Amino acid sequence: MRQEPTRPFPPGARPSPGATALTGLAGRLRALAPSCGPVRLIAVDGHAGSGKSTFARCLAAALGDAPVVHVDDIATHRELFAWTDRFRDEVLDPLSRGETARYRVYDWERREFTARRELAPAHAVVVEGVGAGRRALRPYLACLLWMDLTAAQSWERGRLRDGPALDGFWDDWISAERAHFAADPTRPHAALLVRGRAEGYAVLPGPGGADGTP
Repeated sequence: MRQEPTRPFPPGARPSPGATALTGLAGRLRALAPSCGPVRLIAVDGHAGSGKSTFARCLAAALGDAPVVHVDDIATHRELFAWTDRFRDEVLDPLSRGETARYRVYDWERREFTARRELAPAHAVVVEGVGAGRRALRPYLACLLWMDLTAAQSWERGRLRDGPALDGFWDDWISAERAHFAADPTRPHAALLVRGRAEGYAVLPGPGGADGTP
């Protein structure tokens, strides 16, 4: 899977009330209690193509350059969604002990793990990707956010982004994503919903906000 474009605003646009909302959100997240050892783990979930990577970068910057873990670095062709144990062993367990996590990074072109990345137990860590808010990870999260774009709109964006060369991959991916969210839905548990605008983002209360997150 490819990450979203890096530009958070259209050319020539200025940060709007959406950007102000992001700054306010970062302040609320900083005030949360640690959820994984000393770390406030913030998950950004949503359909493939919904804009998670771009939003996660913006949020991480608002949080003072917080590190970002991309689920795409953890998942593999054979384990599009069956990566929970590896994520727990390589990321969650060390962070929960206040130790530096060292996790393998998957190369989607070479189809193998080709690097390792270190992740120190920062004040806040953002985890973004499809399935980042899954049931097994929610006990470790300080806050769960959902990119509130429909599956059809997200997948259309993703296909346009990746081009026809990856059409076959997308066909397999969509089937796997449907099965994942049917068995383990994220949106009902999200504390906050994020909607992209022409300039910035709108952050709205989510259906899972009563669980004690912002």
